Amino acid sequence: MKIVFMGTPDFAVPVLRRLVEAGHEIAAVYSRPGRMAGRGRRERASPVQRFAEDRGMETRQPDSLGSESACAELQDLSPDAVVTAAYGRFVPAALLSIPPLGCLNVHPSLLPKYRGPSPVVSAILNGDDVTGVTIMKLDEGMDSGPILAQREAPIQVGETGMELTHRLFDAGAALLVEVLPGWASGRIQAAAQDERLATTTTLVKKSDGEIDWSLRAEDIERMVRAYRPWPGAFTHWGCKLVKIIAARALEGTAAHGEVVELDGGRIGIGAGRGMLHVDSLQIEGGREMGAREFLRGREGFAGAILRGRE
Repeated sequence: MKIVFMGTPDFAVPVLRRLVEAGHEIAAVYSRPGRMAGRGRRERASPVQRFAEDRGMETRQPDSLGSESACAELQDLSPDAVVTAAYGRFVPAALLSIPPLGCLNVHPSLLPKYRGPSPVVSAILNGDDVTGVTIMKLDEGMDSGPILAQREAPIQVGETGMELTHRLFDAGAALLVEVLPGWASGRIQAAAQDERLATTTTLVKKSDGEIDWSLRAEDIERMVRAYRPWPGAFTHWGCKLVKIIAARALEGTAAHGEVVELDGGRIGIGAGRGMLHVDSLQIEGGREMGAREFLRGREGFAGAILRGRE
């Protein structure tokens, strides 16, 4: 098949790679414009763009897909299908009808559950045991189009948002190349989503990562996992922000936000129920450290009450 691929971050790269390995022709690769980075504030291409350029693929970074020129460019490419994976932008209605086989999306949840921008974070925060990946045909709504195929994936103990995202897009890449021949031949039919079961996620904000120590320790542990790497789960010690990198919810009792030094130089922090046992953390302006090393260099941390910015 002749495919236009649209994706931006590193976890979308396996989808493009599997399409190439399966023998599909990549007519062009679209990604969002690069970000300014480094001391010289130079534009840094996205991981998908770098992957494509390294392999001699045509790449495009339009500021918008809604213009007449963007529509004309896609028509000129004459793709059989468009495949999107974490592109980061809506595909306008005018573009959806251009490829004969439609615009297919790899979405990291079992739709209609967790539509929207934060399905992986939401699955971890809600304590789900199982999530999955969906191959769907885009329509004018938000992740509301008909479903071609789905595959379940158990959420592993201690798995972070970053780890689960990569694993789901790897699974989605494999499922996509399995589905494409049947979709092209008509053997696979898309099924409408059950709107009664639909749930929608919202875009994660930096403030979402601030820890409320009156929550249960298990809920805070989920925050630590779900919000890694961004925005991270964080709290404040005086005027300094402290990010909790890795932690486990265990038994224990202390005041909400109270830092307790445990046997062996470990750190416990009181929660609404139970205690958060912190394995590694990072203070603002510093590097990530294990709990024991962190305590050695910061007198007064043990016994402190962590809370919002003072």
